[in-house]
This record gives sequence, structure tokens and C-alpha cells, in this order.
Amino acid sequence: MSRVGKYPVAIPAGVEVAIANGSLTAKGKRGSLSIPLSRHVEAKVEDGKVSIAPVGARSRDSWTMWGTTRAVVANVVKGVSEGFTKSLEITGTGFRASIQGSNLVMNLGYSHDVVYPIPSDVKITTPRPTAITVEGNDKQRVGQVALDIRSFRKPEPYKGKGVRYETEVLRRKEGKKK
Repeated sequence: MSRVGKYPVAIPAGVEVAIANGSLTAKGKRGSLSIPLSRHVEAKVEDGKVSIAPVGARSRDSWTMWGTTRAVVANVVKGVSEGFTKSLEITGTGFRASIQGSNLVMNLGYSHDVVYPIPSDVKITTPRPTAITVEGNDKQRVGQVALDIRSFRKPEPYKGKGVRYETEVLRRKEGKKK
């Protein structure tokens, strides 16, 4: 069983954490994030750290939510202080992306351009025509937006064409033989 919940989350300088009415709110230089706390755990802020403890002595729900809540709190604190980034690569002849107004426009080999409206809580940039960077404070939201963009043309195993994460390793297949 994991014991990640027993380690307190350090609060970096410039970040304020408050617990009130069953929710935890963190404010930092990148903005503010708030998460609801489960009734199976209790959180305390002391000595510049956030400690999470299970409420029930041997309750299965409290033990499972203990580590989960600690990980989510750590992501919230990191999000308001540093933020999260996901990078995507576009591979394929003629495949490219650009920002036009508040939309991400991608040419992915279809008969039409794929237009993705950029959400207000996420920043999307295209440093190169074949690269997309998704940035934001909420780790879940950044990952979901990157997944939505990737889902327009997943990388295929024969030629490797498509949109993939920068760190993703594709398992290539051998083509037909004569």
C-alpha cells in the first residue's frame, strides 16, 4: 500500500493556502485554484506545510482518499506557483498548426482544417508550425486539452504520422513485404 499521504506538501514562498468550508484554496503568482476536500480526510496548514490525515482509523475510503487528496493538493500548490506544460509534436507531410485569433487551426491531412477553440483557462502556443505547447495552472485541465488536440489525429504505427506527445515513444510496425 502506498504511503504517499503521510508526506506533507511544502508551501513555496509567495503561495498562500487556506482551508475553509470543506475546500482548500491556494493563491500564488499564477492565480488561484480551489479544490473540494473529501469528508474522509482532514487537512491542516502548519509550519509552511499542508498535512493530510485520514479521518477513520481503518476505513477503506479514508485510506484511499488520503494519498489521492495529498497528490491533488500538491498539484494545486505547484500549479499556482509554477504551472504545468504539455508539448505536442505534429509529424506528417503538410501537417501544421497555427494560432488564428482565439482558435488553434491545424492541417492534419483531412479535406478540411481542424479548428479547436482555445479554452480561457489554458494558454496554447505554436513555437514552430509542427509543435504545440499547452500551458496552465490546473494539471488535469492541461492534460485534457492536450489529449483533445491529440485525438484529432492519433499517431499511426506504420509511418508515425499524427499528433503525439513530445515524450511519447511510438511502437513502429513493419509494412507489407513483397
